[in-house]
Amino acid sequence: MEKVDVLLTNALVLTMDQALSQYESGAVAVRGDSIVAVGPQETLQAQYTASQVIDCGGKTLMPGLINAHTHVPMTLLRGLADDLRLDVWLMGYMMPVEREFVSPEFVRLGTQMACAEMIRSGVTCFADMYYFEEDVAKATADAGMRALCAESVLKFPSPDADSYEEGLAIARDFIQRWKGHPLIVPSIAPHAAYTCTPEILRAAAELAAEFDVPLHTHISETAGEVANMREENGMPVVPYMKKCGLFEAKVLAAHCVHVDEGEIRTMQHLGAGVAHNPSSNLKLASGFAPVQRMLELGLNVGIGTDGPASNNDLDMFEEVRLAAFVAKCVTNDPTALPAQTALLMATRQGAQAMHMDDITGSLEPGKRADLILVDNRRIHNAPFFRRDPNAAYAQIVYASKATDVSDVMINGQWVMRGRELLTLNEEEILAASMEYARQIDAFLTAREQSVLAKLIAIGGATEEESFEVQAKVPISNEQPILQALLHNPQIEILRKRHYREYDTYFLFNDVEQGRLRIREDHFVDDQGKIDHVRSRLTHVGVSSEFNFPSGVLLSRSRFLAPATQSIRFYREYFRPDEVMEIEKDRLRYLVRFQDTEFFINIDTLIQPSTGKFLEVKSRTWSRKDAEQKSTLAAELISLLGASPNNTISRDYVELLKP
Repeated sequence: MEKVDVLLTNALVLTMDQALSQYESGAVAVRGDSIVAVGPQETLQAQYTASQVIDCGGKTLMPGLINAHTHVPMTLLRGLADDLRLDVWLMGYMMPVEREFVSPEFVRLGTQMACAEMIRSGVTCFADMYYFEEDVAKATADAGMRALCAESVLKFPSPDADSYEEGLAIARDFIQRWKGHPLIVPSIAPHAAYTCTPEILRAAAELAAEFDVPLHTHISETAGEVANMREENGMPVVPYMKKCGLFEAKVLAAHCVHVDEGEIRTMQHLGAGVAHNPSSNLKLASGFAPVQRMLELGLNVGIGTDGPASNNDLDMFEEVRLAAFVAKCVTNDPTALPAQTALLMATRQGAQAMHMDDITGSLEPGKRADLILVDNRRIHNAPFFRRDPNAAYAQIVYASKATDVSDVMINGQWVMRGRELLTLNEEEILAASMEYARQIDAFLTAREQSVLAKLIAIGGATEEESFEVQAKVPISNEQPILQALLHNPQIEILRKRHYREYDTYFLFNDVEQGRLRIREDHFVDDQGKIDHVRSRLTHVGVSSEFNFPSGVLLSRSRFLAPATQSIRFYREYFRPDEVMEIEKDRLRYLVRFQDTEFFINIDTLIQPSTGKFLEVKSRTWSRKDAEQKSTLAAELISLLGASPNNTISRDYVELLKP
């Protein structure tokens, strides 16, 4: 007889393999980290002897659940800011708190807390994207769990990277050192189309393809994201991502709530996987993903909880049940997404969506021993019927609870036995988490006095690109500038606009508050008539980050929000210490110079009457990029016939302030 390490007997075995094989009196043999055999108990007992024989007492033995999308360190932000719109929740609370508190220590503790919760609810593998992802990987491996750990990259500065180049470098180093780990698949996560540039998306895909690892991202989570993409780029999110080369990698796309059939077919054709997050999408009112159609078209769809700050738990039993219910309600069809399919999404198909089905997701010889025991003898599970083979799946999906999980094995090692965690100390984790809660409460209480916090509180605020290089030069006559602009072959004009701008600035004695600008843009047509008006608020941080030798200013990030109230309302709401008003006429050109886009503004200041200025601006996302663009901005000023020696590296409000 062949020797194995563990022989699990007397179980209802749900393999979740291609044939969806079940064994009423089944057994599983494990040697080392892998499954050796699955089948009838009598057959395996006749073929194998084991160092440890475990009588499962008639429990259900099945693959561990797979959480296909989450942000595990955010367990420490659970319940922080609920019942808010996604933009207010994300920009107003999550990101500011993360900038203040997220560190390797924060990430490790949050991951330990998440692993404890997931093991207790039968999760053996998860897909994560966050910051300091190597610390997520370390804590996960120490807990004995399996995970796809993806280092987040954004165009904004993040808690672990000041620029996207640094984020990409961190991801590369992480992938190189962790690839081949028995529990961790290292990866990269360009956060989303709206938080990344095409360069970031392309570079992330190239990195993932180079090392043959999956790429984790968010796609079409909200209707607003899709509408903005159509307006700015003339196409939905999936075609845009394809254009940026993202699908050259093995993509795991979270959410995909607002995708049409063409986009679904594109993702299926390109081999992408989708992580469906029903609880998060419901709680944040993001909408209902067309999961039934995705499955009909052959797309691999897994189920995720999303982060515990937007769910607010990591309970995959609850998530699987909800996925089935939502699909039935949305399609008005009670046969949609049956229990068997829902459980498949949480096991083998989830592994397929994560591009990890060669090692986990089902109980098959050669796959890793990632399995759980579910106690089906509890009162809320009784009675149980065996006439219909689908009844076993229905019992798990519709009746079982996370608390029914009694034992969890990952990679051939027990991490929970008899509902006792073997790799984590829950009491220590809970105590440490409460100390973070105390600190975060204190931070937010103080922050509620800030101008930015008040702006975000009234809704609609979004963060623009992190930095902007800008320089302005006083001019006496705009005509030579216009002639040089219109006729120089080195300058390609992409777009022209004409505005009459009315700016009201709110200034505060505490310079750390930044300043607030309420602007009315009156769009002027070719006949000199007002075409339409746009009003918005802009909050700008401390005036500058860096002045380059060329006189070019690298300014700090800014937040935008629609200005839907009166000036009087904003004056009373924000209570500025000083108010300034500026009126100007602006000709704005978007140009390409040396393969770089710049905005060229020719401004005539009307009130106060201060003359004319040439202003050159360009958006940027890193110090290195800003240095290059500052040099080009100075060259462009010279090319237009103005003198870089007269460059002013101040905003108008600073220039005109008495």
